[in-house]
Amino acid sequence: MEFEKVKDLIKTSITDAEVRVTDLTGTQDHLGILIISDAFEGKRLLQQHQMIMDILKESLKEEIHAVQLKTLTYDKAKNAGLL
Repeated sequence: MEFEKVKDLIKTSITDAEVRVTDLTGTQDHLGILIISDAFEGKRLLQQHQMIMDILKESLKEEIHAVQLKTLTYDKAKNAGLL
């Protein structure tokens, strides 16, 4: 799957999101996705990941075999040196 399509799918649903996609295996069907958004504020990690999986569920059926998610708020991303 094209990385830009993944980014667009997420950004359409979570408008303040910064999204970074990496190919974990070189086959473009195992993706590492970093999503930074204040929409995650106050949500447990499982809830954050469910938000993203709901967005990607159709793509996961056909184009993506596996995803590795990392979700952070902007404050946590800054503290981790990612921004």
